[in-house]
Amino acid sequence: MLDILRTRRSIRKYKDKPIEPELIELLKEAAVRSPTSRNFRPWRFLFVTDRIKLEALSRAKTSGSGFLKGASLGVVVCADEHESDVWIEDCAIASIILQFIGQSLGLGSCWIQIRKRMHSDSQTSEEYVKDLLGLPTNFKVESIISFGYPDEDKQPIPKAQLEYNKIISAD
Repeated sequence: MLDILRTRRSIRKYKDKPIEPELIELLKEAAVRSPTSRNFRPWRFLFVTDRIKLEALSRAKTSGSGFLKGASLGVVVCADEHESDVWIEDCAIASIILQFIGQSLGLGSCWIQIRKRMHSDSQTSEEYVKDLLGLPTNFKVESIISFGYPDEDKQPIPKAQLEYNKIISAD
């Protein structure tokens, strides 16, 4: 698992190659196996492979989502806010689990933050995604994870560049 963490990087360029259905099924299994607080499982996952929808979702934010149009898969991670008071944390955990499993399957991925971001001056990214996909009003959108076969080579961050100064001793 540590090797997956060491080599995972945000990938924003993808080959024009579909992801095999069996790999998508593994991602789905990983999503619903993600840990949740008190096992409430408030999250919902929309697996989008349709190129037209991916292109539309790529416009969810004013910047930082455009690369989604080149992905083979986008997973919208959202939750029913009435099912858990920690839906944000549960969705964040599921989002990173999806990225780690994608990495282990040879896929590149990138987290696209939706919650608290803007689509335009008058519409939030969340409202845009909910309108586009017809999501219920009680759903809250945390992120979209883009997936595809990497078309860029990003090297792991060298250990010497890690910020160990962020670790504070409690002793």
